Amino acid sequence: MRRWTVSAALLLLICLSLLPDQGPKLHANAEESDESEGVVDPPKVEEKIGAVPGGLSTDSDVAKREAESISKRSLRSSAEKFEFQAEVSRLMDIIINSLYSNKDIFLRELISNASDALDKIRFLALTDKEVLGEGDNTKLEILIKLDKENKILSIRDRGIGMTKEDLIKNLGTIAKSGTSSFLEKMQTGGDLNLIGQFGVGFYSVYLVADYVEVISKHNDDKQYVWESKADGSFAVSEDVWNEPLGRGTEIRLHLRDEAQEYLDEFKLKELVRKYSEFINFPIRLWASKELDVEVPADEEESSEEETSETSSSEDEETEDEDAEKKPKTKTVKETTYEWEVLNDMKAVWLRNPKEVTDEEYTKFYHSIAKDFSDEKPLAWSHFTAEGDVEFKAVLFVPPKAPHDLYESYYNTKKSNLKLYVRRVFISDEFDELLPKYLNFLMGLVDSDTLPLNVSREMLQQHSSLKTIKKKLIRKALDMIRKIAEEDPDEFSDKDKKDVEKTDENDEKKGQYAKFWNEFGKSIKLGIVEDATNRNRLAKLLRFESTKSDGKLASLDQYISRMKPGQKDIFYITGTSKEQLEKSPFLERLTKKNYEVIYFTDPVDEYLMQYLMDYEDKKFQNVSKEGLKLGKDTKIKSLKESFKELTNWWKDTLASENVDSVKISDRLDKTPCVVVTSKYGWSANMERIMQSQTLSDANKQAYMRGKRVLEINPRHPIIKVLQERVAKDPQDESVKETAKLMYQTALMESGFILQDPKDFASRIYGTVKGSMNISPDVEVEEEEVEVEEEPEAEQKEESSPEIEEEAEDQASLKDEL
Repeated sequence: MRRWTVSAALLLLICLSLLPDQGPKLHANAEESDESEGVVDPPKVEEKIGAVPGGLSTDSDVAKREAESISKRSLRSSAEKFEFQAEVSRLMDIIINSLYSNKDIFLRELISNASDALDKIRFLALTDKEVLGEGDNTKLEILIKLDKENKILSIRDRGIGMTKEDLIKNLGTIAKSGTSSFLEKMQTGGDLNLIGQFGVGFYSVYLVADYVEVISKHNDDKQYVWESKADGSFAVSEDVWNEPLGRGTEIRLHLRDEAQEYLDEFKLKELVRKYSEFINFPIRLWASKELDVEVPADEEESSEEETSETSSSEDEETEDEDAEKKPKTKTVKETTYEWEVLNDMKAVWLRNPKEVTDEEYTKFYHSIAKDFSDEKPLAWSHFTAEGDVEFKAVLFVPPKAPHDLYESYYNTKKSNLKLYVRRVFISDEFDELLPKYLNFLMGLVDSDTLPLNVSREMLQQHSSLKTIKKKLIRKALDMIRKIAEEDPDEFSDKDKKDVEKTDENDEKKGQYAKFWNEFGKSIKLGIVEDATNRNRLAKLLRFESTKSDGKLASLDQYISRMKPGQKDIFYITGTSKEQLEKSPFLERLTKKNYEVIYFTDPVDEYLMQYLMDYEDKKFQNVSKEGLKLGKDTKIKSLKESFKELTNWWKDTLASENVDSVKISDRLDKTPCVVVTSKYGWSANMERIMQSQTLSDANKQAYMRGKRVLEINPRHPIIKVLQERVAKDPQDESVKETAKLMYQTALMESGFILQDPKDFASRIYGTVKGSMNISPDVEVEEEEVEVEEEPEAEQKEESSPEIEEEAEDQASLKDEL
């Protein structure tokens, strides 16, 4: 029995080995495979009557034949059937279900493929002009047409076309080694980098279509039709029923029910202008257009007009008699169709910058920025970068900042810089190409070598990104610097004499001040965020100062005006220039002719924490410790003579968190000020942090600098106070005066009082003393009269129902 079983098994194995190999590509005739599908036979070939040579014919008979051929959306019975390569089937499933996040890109991919086909035939025509053929075949263009009735979107090019073998190979297989293992990695979360390896973009058509036809004609082959329903198989057959293309490819998408929006002309125009505006070849849409047409009026309408005219005046009758001599007409709306060019904007960045005029740059800026005003951009930079990553770019500085530029500064991903690959728009959400502080710049980057992933929605190689970003930043900063260099208002008085007065200079006058008022905060944020370019950005910094006469000045101009021996760049922060001009911290500095920078923007506090020096000059906040105004030989003797007062004052302010009391070198007319430690928060910074919605009081206490009271030894109040302390250190009135002076100095120095009630009480006490009012006098008590509550004399009005019920009860009581 066991021998019989073994023999049977061996026989079965031998039979199986003799069977023919059934590979992934299955050739089948329609009679064998499609009898159950009820496939309709292709229509008969008819004479080409009234056809349009362009291929996308508008002839009604041709349209009818096309509709009949695809009415059941089944693969033709006469076609040769194939199955997709296994990897393609898996890839299509991934594309349709998860790969592309935006369905709109299918049109971008098809137009991009059509452009590549046109590029190929144009390249071949350079050496052999006969490949273009004659007539319409010489027109290198892309044609888009809608068939709303049959829900078909057609895209046609007059490119190189595909042979039968090309259709099978390019649209049915992936001729690339390692694709299977790559797909395995991709399904487990690996990176995608397929663009350039094969035409994977074509499969995005199944995002919107459930049946696709590709009609193609190559010069070396007959016209063939490739068709598929994305069900794992496709068919290729010789095309004997559609109009001859002459040369090129036409793709017909039979749109899904949920993709009917792509039958809208406005939608297609919007997509083409967004993604493919700068394609080298004209893209035309068979668009409808309504015109007012004069047509003969109907007899009934003319008779009605005649009856109504009988009631008019004699003058009108004479006019009507003249009008009756002419035939009666009326105006009606008539819909016509014509080819409309959708990409009339030329790719300026592909031209030599020397050949592009200012007007062309301005027009191009308005196009990409969707700016419909007449204002010119403040500046632009057009350049080509070569090296590891080659790209062309055009950058613009807009004339105005958008109203929400800083509202969502750290949250938005959208950039004003558009990324193109071979003139095809990819995305404007690459925040890696430019840092956030330069996101106000408009422009685009176009690269032929930039690596993209399969969905073209993410860049892959970070080394390429870093290279592009580095070059873009350098060019952007040079462009902004050039605005300042060409602005006559930026020149010093000495330089102005050498500058000739021209119309161009008048046009550029005040341009940098305009730029600074719009985008100055971005430059400051760049100093905070970009350590590599901090020095370059610092050269672009502008401010007002005690010597700028209300105009903007640069750090270079400040250094040129520094006093001999001055080592520090002095600045002060506050809420406004008017407030800072009256600050006690500037008294001695202005008296000694030192220049002090005004910083009034809240971001300036963060800026100066990162901008520590410039051209070997240190920055010094004049409201903090460490201010040195040259050598003062008297300061040591003053410290010794006022030592008793400073020690006493520090002990008196022990509860006020005062670190020390010192003799000041910065005061002239003010008796005292409060300064903070060199590395702590300034008064302005404390106020900014306290106003934050989610501020943490514990962290604020940690970062708050130690407060130091500096006194002016030359002020009479300080001298009298020194004498009184020497007489009686325990005098309470002297202590109250010292505390009041500290609180007053605290306010004048820009700090917020922790206990305003205590300060107010001391002020009122001082006022009492100046008016010779005893501090023990109490406020008169108010006599409060006790009001008697009136008795409730008024009774609530009774309703008729209540009164009737009361009467009934009274009568019942009488009866009892």
